[in-house]
Amino acid sequence: MKNFIKNNLKKLIVSSAIILCPIILGIALWDELPDIIATHWGISGEADGFSGRAMAVFGLPLFLLVFHWVCMIVTSFDKKNINQNAKAMGIVFWICPLISLYSSALIYTSIFRYGLNIISLSFLVFGIMFIVIGNYLPKVKQNNTLGIKISWTLKNEENWNATHRFSGKIWVIGGVIILFLSLLPIKISSIMFFCVLLAMIFIPIVYSYRYMKKQTKDATYIQKESATPTKKSSKIVLVINLVLITIVLAFCIFICFSGNIEYAFEESSFEINADYWEDISIKYEEIDSIEYRDEDNRGMRTFGFGTPRLLMGTFENDEFGTYTRYSYGGSNSCIVITLNKSILVISDKDDSKTLDIYNKLIEKCN
Repeated sequence: MKNFIKNNLKKLIVSSAIILCPIILGIALWDELPDIIATHWGISGEADGFSGRAMAVFGLPLFLLVFHWVCMIVTSFDKKNINQNAKAMGIVFWICPLISLYSSALIYTSIFRYGLNIISLSFLVFGIMFIVIGNYLPKVKQNNTLGIKISWTLKNEENWNATHRFSGKIWVIGGVIILFLSLLPIKISSIMFFCVLLAMIFIPIVYSYRYMKKQTKDATYIQKESATPTKKSSKIVLVINLVLITIVLAFCIFICFSGNIEYAFEESSFEINADYWEDISIKYEEIDSIEYRDEDNRGMRTFGFGTPRLLMGTFENDEFGTYTRYSYGGSNSCIVITLNKSILVISDKDDSKTLDIYNKLIEKCN
């Protein structure tokens, strides 16, 4: 691993910097960005997932940076990648930076309404990406982390090479078809996209299996014996897994039972300061109506942060459609605030505290 990082240090620094570039743009435009930002779009092209401003600006690039380094570390531990084709390794280095730039471009263009057809643009990007990957697939040497890793390819080098040559053609054809989908109506193109994607995945697997059967019939299918791990390496792997599992469990338990939402009544605005989510400020003059309800119809969370203690983010129910929520899970009551036709639902730790917030809001707005 040390040699891998040493030999590719410049690429790692440049690729990591590219992943984080959208954060610079987000900071520069911070004051112009809305508190709630669309970060996911359905097959109709309509936004169906939202997040807070901080999560949209910092969350996605940082997540991709962590994922990028995990991919690099996993790849470096595979000894079969020591002599891996440089172009094939390039896909591992540059796929996350490209995703970071592309996804951030979608987010910011949707905010400033440049009139782009997000679904059609996605088909163009995916089509080009699959064509590039298809051209590199035949160059991927047998390994445990890159390429089409199924039993027959991993155990037989001839099968690996034949499968990847064939798969390269399938992926290029699939990429070209997806490029043309950008010209079709969204409903038809979305269905066809998933059909093409499934074909690109399963056709190579079927081909590899049939190739293995032919090799077996011709007595040319020779399996490589897997190396038996030593007791020492097995113990190291076990310890690493236990440590990782412990850390993840401890983190999950901490998140589930921690965090607070604080409501502050300033002279001209109502402030909501939340742990693990975006803080928001609402001017009293922007509030159209306030309603206290004994029963809270939460509906379904479509994007946001949810634990037994806190429920925050974008929700959807039959009455409001899509709305924003900052609430505690233990409260049965809620306050429904209407702001320029958008809905905000809040609550405190219990019903009495929620009622106190309602009374203070009514006082401030009158």
